[in-house]
Amino acid sequence: MKLQIQIIGYLFILLSIVHIIFPKYFRWKEDLKQISLINRELMYVHTFFIAVTVFLMGLLCITASEDMIVTELGKKISFGFGVFWFLRLLIQFFGYSSELWKGKTFETAVHILFSIFWMYTTALFFAVSLLDY
Repeated sequence: MKLQIQIIGYLFILLSIVHIIFPKYFRWKEDLKQISLINRELMYVHTFFIAVTVFLMGLLCITASEDMIVTELGKKISFGFGVFWFLRLLIQFFGYSSELWKGKTFETAVHILFSIFWMYTTALFFAVSLLDY
């Protein structure tokens, strides 16, 4: 279990770093010109803080994996992570339109890959929080 949490930690850090390419990949400079300054800046600021949050989750998983498994505080943190990633899993299916990925090979593969990842992280953190190891 400890190794799984550490691997997830490294994947979280990788995911947080990938956020750097979002503005360019999703053409925010062009697409966001049409909205107000506050909404445009909210996109950048919220993306930054999501990336920082995911990075810190990853860092905690790498450096405190044992504590997350055996201590009461660690189990509570793991439960909170489970809730967080469960909500992210729900957003994957109910927050994004299937028009974004259906019929598109790359986008469908990414949708499936991340759906599996969110399911796995949810299950892992709930298992750690609820079971004794």
